[in-house]
Amino acid sequence: MKHIGQHLRVTAALIVREMSTRYGSKPGGYLWAIFDPVAHVAMMTLIFQAFARMPALGLSFPLFFASGYLPFTFYQRMSSFIAGTMKANKALLSYPVVSPFDALVSRFILQLVTDALVAVVILMMIMELGGLTQPMNIAGMIDAAGAAAVLGLGAGTINIVMFVRFSLYEQIFGIINRPLFMISGVFFLPESLPAQFRDVILYNPLVHVIMWFRSAVYPEYRADGLDRGYVIEFALVCFVAGLMLLTTSTREIREDRL
Repeated sequence: MKHIGQHLRVTAALIVREMSTRYGSKPGGYLWAIFDPVAHVAMMTLIFQAFARMPALGLSFPLFFASGYLPFTFYQRMSSFIAGTMKANKALLSYPVVSPFDALVSRFILQLVTDALVAVVILMMIMELGGLTQPMNIAGMIDAAGAAAVLGLGAGTINIVMFVRFSLYEQIFGIINRPLFMISGVFFLPESLPAQFRDVILYNPLVHVIMWFRSAVYPEYRADGLDRGYVIEFALVCFVAGLMLLTTSTREIREDRL
């Protein structure tokens, strides 16, 4: 119990430090973290409306785009933030009381809370400004967002070590990761694609995450091909692999040999 209490105190202190470092000591810094994705959804909505008369689901362009964009950002922002954990906390890791796991947990909690707040603000604005009254499965949305966050945690934890050990890997990962926004179903429904293309993109767990989230936003959406178990298994495998890499590299991290 003593060790658990110590880890909780260290984690809480690291969360406060991460907030002040990332967003500054003034509320405006944290508000920008919310305003930026809100502005992105608004901009992409205008682009959507310029090219299509109706969204692929429902009647609201902002809601359709947000239902794909939000679960994707739970993964993307989490994986990016987690990947920089050790670099950002390298000085603190010289203290025995601070473990790499504490730093990892603090970043995960901070990013998860931030992304959850962003999602709530965006969805509420869309519902209020658009006068929408459709029912949504809140529990399903939370489950999908949580799965996306754990997937981001797993990918980010792997990259903590891989980025430092193999500089070429970081460039390759960036090349592979960049087009994911376009091919994960943010802008389209996988069911609308020809069967041969649909079968290929369904190997991408983010496609399932977005389908999962959308099926909770739109009760009428059937989400053919959705496999929730695949997403969870993929996320857990990534996280376990990341923890194994991080555990075997802890000594090198503390001694600044990575």
